[in-house]
Amino acid sequence: MQVKHSHIILDACCVLNLCASGNFLSILKTIPAQSIITEVVKQQELKTLQSLTVEDNDGAIQLESAIQQELILIVDFESALEEQTFVNYVFEMGDDGESATFAIASHRRWAVATDDKKAISFFKKEEPDLQIFSSLEIIKHWSEVTNSSSRELKNTLSAIRVKARYLPSKKHPLFSWWQLAMADE
Repeated sequence: MQVKHSHIILDACCVLNLCASGNFLSILKTIPAQSIITEVVKQQELKTLQSLTVEDNDGAIQLESAIQQELILIVDFESALEEQTFVNYVFEMGDDGESATFAIASHRRWAVATDDKKAISFFKKEEPDLQIFSSLEIIKHWSEVTNSSSRELKNTLSAIRVKARYLPSKKHPLFSWWQLAMADE
């Protein structure tokens, strides 16, 4: 995973997937750029993570810990132009979190991490020069950097599958990697 930008801004779906993994802090430490989330995403995801049952909501604790350790920085709009782009993107995409993420990434020239197909398609048209990463690319990178065992990787992906209800599309470039990791014993 080669990030060509100084920062990577995580969309809500990636935050949820990475928190669900049970290895959120470890994963963030391996990302070769400063990880960012928007204030909008932070508010949305904290509510989502805190609404989970007690045994499943360690994601909220991990998110707060990542913020305290500055593994993730929280940003908000810095200009009227960023806010206007946000409004325009909300009109196009209908989602505040993705729109805030993409508006800030666009103006600050940061990479984005998202798993939303519609948002990816939209952003590739709007900002073809900015990198877009998926949760699976980040997880694969983490597993390689930390030399995770096949069991640890399978447990991580299983947690994402169950807690975040995430299953990659058969068209995802890492779908066969996911299948192999999930089948490995």
